[in-house]
Amino acid sequence: MPDAPYALSSHADVKTDMASRYLQQLCKHFGHKIPAEFTPEAGTIRFPFGHCALTAANDVLALDVTAATQEDLERMRGVIGSHLERFAFRDTPTIAWT
Repeated sequence: MPDAPYALSSHADVKTDMASRYLQQLCKHFGHKIPAEFTPEAGTIRFPFGHCALTAANDVLALDVTAATQEDLERMRGVIGSHLERFAFRDTPTIAWT
């Protein structure tokens, strides 16, 4: 995410046949309370404590989170990961952050 003023980042590629659907669900969900924008292929969610960029391509949902502190980075991973797991409960996605 080029415009994020954060030094720390983490990435996860989540294999799913419904990458675009989950991208849109996450952005719509968070967009009720915080800035979020999306297309079927890409989205951004701007939390007060970090940002998340999402990309859907073929059978992969790519998640890139950024934050200023390690604590906030862990929080970003937790918030995005737990919501994706809830939305994708039928898929039981594997989210491995690097």
